[in-house]
This record gives sequence, structure tokens and C-alpha cells, in this order.
Amino acid sequence: MRTQPFPGTTPYQRSLTLWEPKGSPKAVILISHGMAEHIARYDALGQHLSGEGFLVAGYNHLGHGEEAPKLGFFAEEDGWGKVVTDLKTVMDHISSLAPGRKRILLGHSMGSFLAREYILRYPQGADALILSGSGWHPKPLCVLGKSLARIPLALNKGEKPSKFLDSLAFSANNKPFKAPGVPKCAWLSRDEAQVKKYEDDPYCGFVFTASGFHDLFSGLNELTKMDRLQIIPKDLPIYFMSGKDDPVGKKGAGVKALEGQYRSAGLKNVSVNLYDGARHELFNEINRNEAVKDMTDWIKQHI
Repeated sequence: MRTQPFPGTTPYQRSLTLWEPKGSPKAVILISHGMAEHIARYDALGQHLSGEGFLVAGYNHLGHGEEAPKLGFFAEEDGWGKVVTDLKTVMDHISSLAPGRKRILLGHSMGSFLAREYILRYPQGADALILSGSGWHPKPLCVLGKSLARIPLALNKGEKPSKFLDSLAFSANNKPFKAPGVPKCAWLSRDEAQVKKYEDDPYCGFVFTASGFHDLFSGLNELTKMDRLQIIPKDLPIYFMSGKDDPVGKKGAGVKALEGQYRSAGLKNVSVNLYDGARHELFNEINRNEAVKDMTDWIKQHI
């Protein structure tokens, strides 16, 4: 693993992390991490995939990680667009390091929402998509979230953390697992050690700003426009992986809804793998070895 300066315009100094294979890469994989976490949490995954012969890259999205001057804040204008543009910048950069190799975009949770938007804006910008812990958010919910986020924006409080919007977005996630002594982030994984690491990490689980939530709900709202799916290449391989007890994926129902949407748009190479008992973070679950092996096998089949 090595780091280098972010390969493009960035409002503050950030680094790009590379996990490099021995010899010529079989393909390049760009990891798009989730909301309120950071790319260092994917080190084990990066090491595994580089060991399998892939060039793997990742970085902290705007408003994330120790470099961020303000956690949970993307940008003053078009924050969602800027985060998607970062993905294109980095994908182009790592593609230049391995010319002619297939390009895989792997997004988890919020990172999967960004990956879905990326392929709509840049339909030739990846050769395969892997979407972990994704889900479907209906338009009325997205519109409501945007509307509520506009209130603190109108009061010039957009750059302050919004506990109200955080509660609106996440309070229901832990209800299925609520019991005495159960951590508030038990919905992430059955692996209690991994949950504790997340809760003890100062760069995980922070509250997004009202502006960040407005960008998030705006981005999710754009993903509800089904006619946009027609631009995606019909033979693009897409792999959904999720836990059957993941509240973000509505216990698999939201993931199956996404599969149906892509298939209805004419996409012919969509796969879904749902894991019994698993929760939101498959890469930190007790069955992570199984999930990572299945994903790796799928990659090898599609490059």
C-alpha cells in the first residue's frame, strides 16, 4: 500500500491510496466508501484484491477522513456533483496506470449511490459495477429530506451538523436489533469487535451537516428517475451484494427492487447475492471471507 497526492483539483489536500499487485494488473478497481467512514477501513479488502492481481485505489470523499476541515460537508455548491466528479478523476488516473485493463467501480452504501450516479453521468466510465449495501429510496422520501434540509440552509446553518436529519435518516436502522447492551450501530455487522472499532473511530459515525444531507437527498432523488437508466450500456456487468438483514437494503427487498429496475431498462448482466443473517457492512461481517470470495470470483468471471 502506498499513498500519493489526490490526482486532480481538490479544495483541501487529500491523498489517493493504492494497493498494487505484483506484476501487471489484471484490472483496476476503484473503491467508493460509505457515508461517515473513511478509506482506511478498506485496507484488508485492498490487500486481498491486490493479492489477487488487481490494482486497487481509494480515497476519502469530500467531508470525510482526517484531512477534512469539516466532517459531513461536501461543498458550498453542487456537493454531490463534485463527489461524483472526483470518482471520474481518479478512475481516469488509475486507468492511465494500467492502460487497456478493465475498470471496476466498487461502491459501498453511500458509495454505491455515488457509483450508480457515476455510471449515469459517464456510461462508458467503467466496465463493471459492484454495489455493496445499496438500497432503493422512493421519491417522496427524497423530496421530504431535501425540503427539511433547506430549512437550516435558509437560516445560514447549512454547515452545522444536523442531529434532526441524522435521526430522520438513521434512527430506524437499529430498531430490529435493539436489546439491552446492544450497541447503537449493531445494524452494521454481527461482528461486535468491528462495530466497536467503528464506534470508537473519531472519523466514523459523525453527524452530517444540513448541507451534506441536502446534497445526499438531492442525489438520491436523481436516482429515482427511471428514464435515466436507458443510457447505461445493456451489457454492463452489475453485481449487487447485501445482507438479508441490512436495513438500508430493506432486508433484500430494496436490492431486489433495484435489480428489477435495471432489468426493466434492458440490462442483461445483473446479479444479486443476498447473505442470510448478514447486516450492512459485508466487508466487516462475520462471513466476510465468504462474501469477498464470491465477489472476487464474480470479478474474475467478468474481466
